[in-house]
Amino acid sequence: MEYLGIVAVLAVLVVLVLGLWNMMRGGGPNRSQSLMRWRVGLQFLAIIVLMAGLWIATG
Repeated sequence: MEYLGIVAVLAVLVVLVLGLWNMMRGGGPNRSQSLMRWRVGLQFLAIIVLMAGLWIATG
């Protein structure tokens, strides 16, 4: 579970960096919107994974 949390947080980081890179180089707004949606979804998943890890660790 520990590694799954790290992977989830790194996935959010990668999508965030891709979104920032797209914005800095003047990429299309559709791609930015798509990356924003992916980031929000991955953040939700990362929170679920981390909370489940905490629940398991303290249970």
